Amino acid sequence: MQADTGSNALRVLFVEDDEAQMQKLCAQLGELGYSVKASRVASTAGLRDALLGDAWDLVIADFDAQDCPVLSALSLLQQNNRDIPLIAISSTVDEAAACEVMQAGAQDCLDKEHVGRLAAVIERERREARMRQERRAALDAMRVNDARFQALAANVPGMLFQMQVSVEGLPQFLYVSEACQMLLGLDADEFLTLDNPLVGLIVQEDREDFLSALQLASQRHTTLNWEGRVLTSGSDVKWINLRCSPRDLDNGQHIWEGVMWNITQSKLAEAELRSSRLQLAELSNHLQNIKEEERDRIARDIHDVLGGTLVGMKISVSLLGGKLDPQSPLIERVRQIEAMIDDAITTAGRVARELRPGILKEFGLAAAVESHAEDFQHRTGIPCEVLCADHDIETSEEAAIALFRTYQEALTNISKHAGAKQVEVRLMQEGDEIVLEVSDDGRGMDSADLHKPKSFGLRSIRERLKGFGGTMELLPRAPHGTTVVLRAPLHPLRQEMGRESIAFPGGQG
Repeated sequence: MQADTGSNALRVLFVEDDEAQMQKLCAQLGELGYSVKASRVASTAGLRDALLGDAWDLVIADFDAQDCPVLSALSLLQQNNRDIPLIAISSTVDEAAACEVMQAGAQDCLDKEHVGRLAAVIERERREARMRQERRAALDAMRVNDARFQALAANVPGMLFQMQVSVEGLPQFLYVSEACQMLLGLDADEFLTLDNPLVGLIVQEDREDFLSALQLASQRHTTLNWEGRVLTSGSDVKWINLRCSPRDLDNGQHIWEGVMWNITQSKLAEAELRSSRLQLAELSNHLQNIKEEERDRIARDIHDVLGGTLVGMKISVSLLGGKLDPQSPLIERVRQIEAMIDDAITTAGRVARELRPGILKEFGLAAAVESHAEDFQHRTGIPCEVLCADHDIETSEEAAIALFRTYQEALTNISKHAGAKQVEVRLMQEGDEIVLEVSDDGRGMDSADLHKPKSFGLRSIRERLKGFGGTMELLPRAPHGTTVVLRAPLHPLRQEMGRESIAFPGGQG
């Protein structure tokens, strides 16, 4: 029988008193196709030194070795943790002794004179030795990977976990990292022994939302990303973010792997930020109201006091001119003064209308838009055409004033910066929104201009509309120019940014 092996090199350590017996067995192994490297020891000490000095594929031990019996050789192999197959040979051993040696760990027991099946035994043991070695290597790799994972898990500022979703739609945790103690106030082992531990910790108000999100992610086989509050074992309320993704197993089941984070501080910061934004919005609204009141007061003073004074001056100048001789050279001077007074009255009226658009309150937004377009054209010399004005628009006075002021600001920006030769205005109602478009054929601009250091006009428009739930959009106009699209709800409600607080049951937060 020839050895059927990928490598015919064989390193054999003989525990044998008789050198000739060793040579005989080596010759037999050579005939079987092996290239044998052999060494012989005859004592326990020699065996120990040989095991420490070299690597061996096989140990062949003679039952009759006086200073190193087979059982002693087996014991020494085990003490040195050497996984080397040992085959016992003898011409005198009985069945009981052979069974004892096999039970002690020998791979086989052969008769010296009948070693025909030695090759089969060797190949079997070499295969099994390789399998054991590969298994140990795999286990070592698993231990290394597990140690690496545990080290990573210990340094992740969140709780790593594995879970499955039960038929009832509840999370069943298979693993949680040691961060469970820090996040939820429970030891990892204790957490895994509880019935529905996470659901039990989620506050009642958030529990249904979590179960719905889990069910939806499970049905769609997609990532679950949920935020909510938990009441820890220490009676502290924390906000957590739970994020996990499904992975298919070979048996057709799914396992969810992810991490839970403590986001309480970010939620508190978010609440404080919303509160600050609300305060700023309320302050801005208050300042706008004060500004409108001041504009009304100034407009009344201009109309009632300055306007009345100018009219009185015009009457007085006219009476004075009537008393002069028509041929007097002062008549022309009087006419010039009257013209200047007329210009002053016109200017005062325009300024009063811009400060307090009475036409807006009496006739509505469309009429105010048309009137201001005429004043803009007269003041700047830039043609301003209102192409579409929906006179049926009905909205609150507050919303109408806000939209009219942003319209004024848009036209002011055009006169200052656009270099336009033509302006077109459209006012319309689209669903529950008022849409006001202001287009020019000037040099053009884009949304990036909003971030320029001195773009206060544009930012003022945007922020004022935002306070009413409206928007401002900048669009390019072909072949050049810009269209400013202003949108505002017909009946805006002040955005209660930050009104909703971060809820912490029990007065926490």
